[in-house]
Amino acid sequence: MFEQEIRIKGQKARKASRLLAGVSASLKDSALLLMADSLVRETEKIIEANGIDVQRGIDKGLSKALVDRLLLNPQRIQDMAQGLKEVAALPDPVGEVDSMWQRPNGIQIGKIRVPMGVIGIIYEARPNVTVDAAGLCLKSGNAVLLRGSSEAINSNKIISKIIADAAFKAGLPRDIIQLVESTDREAVNVMLKANGIIDVLIPRGGAGLIRAVVENATVPVIETGVGNCHVYVDELADLKMAEDIVINSKCHRPGVCNAMETLLIHSSLADSFLPVVLDRLKGLGVELRGDERVKKYVGWVKDATEEDWYTEYLDMILAVKLVDSMDEAIEHIYTYGTKHSESIVTKDYSRAMRFLKEIDSSAVYVNASTRFTDGHQFGFGAEIGISTQKLHARGPMGLKELTTYKYIIYGNGQIRS
Repeated sequence: MFEQEIRIKGQKARKASRLLAGVSASLKDSALLLMADSLVRETEKIIEANGIDVQRGIDKGLSKALVDRLLLNPQRIQDMAQGLKEVAALPDPVGEVDSMWQRPNGIQIGKIRVPMGVIGIIYEARPNVTVDAAGLCLKSGNAVLLRGSSEAINSNKIISKIIADAAFKAGLPRDIIQLVESTDREAVNVMLKANGIIDVLIPRGGAGLIRAVVENATVPVIETGVGNCHVYVDELADLKMAEDIVINSKCHRPGVCNAMETLLIHSSLADSFLPVVLDRLKGLGVELRGDERVKKYVGWVKDATEEDWYTEYLDMILAVKLVDSMDEAIEHIYTYGTKHSESIVTKDYSRAMRFLKEIDSSAVYVNASTRFTDGHQFGFGAEIGISTQKLHARGPMGLKELTTYKYIIYGNGQIRS
């Protein structure tokens, strides 16, 4: 049954994508604004459906951080609507000419941005992704096939219906936004093999989901990354600044991929900064796991294992390590990191520049929280995901990353000899 659902919806999306590719930017923007207004107007219905999902999540024993990712409230719905408005205000990438040149025989060749077609999004318990993905796909001229997790099914159903109805009311093809309602895991496997129906897949979620999609898909995949993010506090750091950055990177929203998971502190700060920042983290409810050197200075910290350095906790848990140099900090990040987001806190310009140059992650910070790796914060309106791969897209993916290009050639009767 789920296979039939995906193939029927996918074929409808494919047909709709051809119509959407020729739609004017003004019509797409009008649809996005109507979608935003509809979300706010239907806030009560959304919260009612989301309440069912949240209660089920609590009953299933989801962590507080994961429940927080699932939860919608009036402000978060307002934020989703605002994201759509910001996407509407951005330039339309479709039809943008990247370059144009003329050959000696008089032929003119241009490189122009075009939609990908049908984008499949496979994501976990974050209903805001339903809105972000639909909005970005619409603006970039793509139809979207959404497959969320069972934890958010009621939220996703009502949200997708509201925004799809609004887009249709604005004058766009009805089938450009579709939700796969089957929560059977086999439905994902069908999407992974839907060549000829889905042009590209983008997974958003934990390491298990991303690995399963990358390893089993025959449809091309843009790999969004696991966020094992690091903050390195250098010996020349402004310690008040460092404390604030550490707290924000870990505690602002611990259940998201740009939250810090490992804190690296220069050993010269073991007597001064280390106890202070760990006491504050503990007071905020963070479980701390440290190496032997950390435990020498702060005895109540739990033992960190080798596995902890690799772990994306998505929870109020933090691994802490003392390092003797920037070399050691960089080596640790290379060994255990996932190329997502890393930050250095330092007052030394040359060290900051070296960190920016040598750390091979999609977002590298100097004196700022890792929590800024986000399409909205980067000015993209929203994001489809954060890519840690190097082909086609890297970092927060906005409108341009959801397009490809084709060559257009103008001639005047030229033939090849």
